[in-house]
Amino acid sequence: MNPSSHTFHIPVMGTGFTIDTPIKVARYGISSVVSVVDDFLIEKIRKFHTERVGEEFHPISPGEEDSRAKRITAYLNLVHRLVRKQVEEIRGQDFTEGSEIEKYFELLPDGPVRHLYEEMTMSGNPSRKEQLREELRSLVQPGSIDVNIMTKIDGLRANRQGETPPPEFSDAKSALRGFAKSDVEGAVVFSAGMNQGLYAYAAEFEDFFPTICGLLKKRIILKVSDYRSALIQGKFLAKKGLWVSEYRIESGLNCGGHAFATKGMVAGPILEEFRENRAQLVDQLHPIFNRALEALGKAPQGIPLPVRVTYQGGIGTADEDRLLREFYSVDGTGWGTPFLLVPEVCNVDDDHLKRLCESNEEEVQLSRCSPLGVPFWTLRTSGSENLRRDRIEAGTPGSPCPRRFLVSSAEFSEELLCLGAQSYQEKKVEVLEENTEISEATRTAMIQETLEKTCLCRDLAGGALIRNGIDLKATPAICCGPNIVHFSQVFSLREMIDQIYGRAERKVAKDRPHFFLKEIQLYVNHMRDELRRQSLGLIEYPSGHFAEYVANLHSAIDYYRENAERLATGAYDGFVERLHSLEENLREMGKDLSLDSTAILETAFSH
Repeated sequence: MNPSSHTFHIPVMGTGFTIDTPIKVARYGISSVVSVVDDFLIEKIRKFHTERVGEEFHPISPGEEDSRAKRITAYLNLVHRLVRKQVEEIRGQDFTEGSEIEKYFELLPDGPVRHLYEEMTMSGNPSRKEQLREELRSLVQPGSIDVNIMTKIDGLRANRQGETPPPEFSDAKSALRGFAKSDVEGAVVFSAGMNQGLYAYAAEFEDFFPTICGLLKKRIILKVSDYRSALIQGKFLAKKGLWVSEYRIESGLNCGGHAFATKGMVAGPILEEFRENRAQLVDQLHPIFNRALEALGKAPQGIPLPVRVTYQGGIGTADEDRLLREFYSVDGTGWGTPFLLVPEVCNVDDDHLKRLCESNEEEVQLSRCSPLGVPFWTLRTSGSENLRRDRIEAGTPGSPCPRRFLVSSAEFSEELLCLGAQSYQEKKVEVLEENTEISEATRTAMIQETLEKTCLCRDLAGGALIRNGIDLKATPAICCGPNIVHFSQVFSLREMIDQIYGRAERKVAKDRPHFFLKEIQLYVNHMRDELRRQSLGLIEYPSGHFAEYVANLHSAIDYYRENAERLATGAYDGFVERLHSLEENLREMGKDLSLDSTAILETAFSH
């Protein structure tokens, strides 16, 4: 970790919210993640920033061979070049009030580099002051430019001639190739689970292998839900000679965008397992990694390469951030949703900034709107949701499906359709309405879930298109996490960073629950909804699923109670009282698991 870097990163948000965040914050040493799902959006943003800096833009046509990878490479090279130029300019500046170089050091957390800067500002010795200034200039380093590849989005689509291309031209592999061929010295974040073909494909690019000195030009970050997942995926990659530089733990539910719920396994116990087994994880992977390197004719590494463990999901106060870094010894934290309220960082138009500031728990919900079939946090008052409802009311539900990134269903044609597409929804509703073998309640619920799907390919780009003046008529979808309801104002970059490091008065709702306890409540709510869906025949879980779910949550509550003094972050009585309330809620639900589904539902919804 660079000694002058920050202790937090900005995770990927949607396809457009952080699409150009490195151009805005990397010069201050802040790492952030760019989505490389939507190469059409990437091309538009590349055009915008190329022309913004007065350069000539050379478009890459979608009909050009390997256009997706080439667009991603071209954009990342532009970002890399712009950030390098920004950093060189900062290094050459005088330390004057309001300068970018002063801002760089004033934003840093408490630590050796910040102390060196403070010594320089207070020094009365001109010679020493200049010496410190030169030393500080050499310490200015950019944050990492990282990319996110959602492993589930890996379709292989026919070209304009109707021919199916080779496997390496799938969406995810093309995105990986685009990153691998770029000049960026950053990391690829693999999210949404294991994709063996994609992981194996990474071994075809030399930048993912260490030099003799143990340096990696391109790093791999795995977004994981638990320790077991980290070990399994880490071993698979190690057998290919690929090292995982960071395990990025994310809450299954207390996050933004797509939510990958576990069977009631929550952050505290998961972090505890990582803390206890971190050294063992590295010790297991290192010999596997070295054997693979030797088999490939590459030099083995005498000592393990660096490994970071970070956490993201629902963090909202400096106390919670400090708890993660000090008690659980994570190397860094991810702050996502709060940065949606920072125009200097994320692409959210003014109208939706206002809606986010005014949002409540009724408006920020875990929905079924994603065509991937994965629960998805969304702002119900967004332009995207309003358009979806308008189309239903007009009798023309669904989207024209212009991008086709999320096509998955072969239910009605040999050509895959997106569940958010008008062509799919019209046919699906018609079939459901004619089905006489299901109950009216089940039919209504199935139609509702069918019509709930929306066009995330297009609408997650809406904020970036409006904010940059590319398409002022776009209808943004907002994938904020539930944490957003506890923030009610727009922040500057400096104000948000001061919140993270505890250097300013807390600008978060006083009644905001501890993020560990909020996560348990989210799991309870999710379980109730899944019980409802199962009773209606929308989903079928194996016997014992919910009993295991409840048992895991009870175990988590016991863990939190035993460690309450360390975890409560200054509100011990309220923390323990809330734990007791959650436990009583779970106990009642556990009793009901032995009843039939109707009784389960009645009891679940009575709480």
